[in-house]
Amino acid sequence: MKHTTSQSLFRIDCADIYLKEFSTADADAIYNISNQPEISRFLPDWKSTKEQRIEWVTHYEIPANKAFLHAAEKDGSIEGHFLKLGVFIKETDELIGWCCSGMKEEIPAPNREIMYAISGEYQGKGYATKACKGLITYLFTRTNVEVLHAVALPDNVPSNKVIEKCGFVHRGQVMIENERYHHYLLSRSDFLQKSMD
Repeated sequence: MKHTTSQSLFRIDCADIYLKEFSTADADAIYNISNQPEISRFLPDWKSTKEQRIEWVTHYEIPANKAFLHAAEKDGSIEGHFLKLGVFIKETDELIGWCCSGMKEEIPAPNREIMYAISGEYQGKGYATKACKGLITYLFTRTNVEVLHAVALPDNVPSNKVIEKCGFVHRGQVMIENERYHHYLLSRSDFLQKSMD
């Protein structure tokens, strides 16, 4: 796992993929993926116009990532910061999705979640699981995060499988914007214990 916050962009290596902080060059690909029906169905907040996406990446997501990485580098205390990383195929450097961590108000504190999306043409190849495991490992070994949450709609079977493969434990259901979601939890101690097994 590579951790750099200098001139080069922050990156986490995950076998045949890598995670990298968003850059303005990624805006078109993020826009295209977020507007795919299979993505916008489960992540409607990510749907946008191309102009909105460029604005969000440039003025919100890049500065938020820099603030997160600065806090992580300083003392590991990331508090309410958000981190949004693109998922890239290592062989081609193609952006195929994203893997993120931030605060989710609708779940119990400490309410940091992990979430992800992979372009339709790359789903079912294990990339979401690799991306999530890479980000989880980073969060539990390089920051002060003790607990991570994940949520998925009951009918989003692939997403529920990814969450379970990453070691999250089902904790029941939670209502978010009038929809019922499966709610999962993963603690640092459980994750590190499983990593050693």
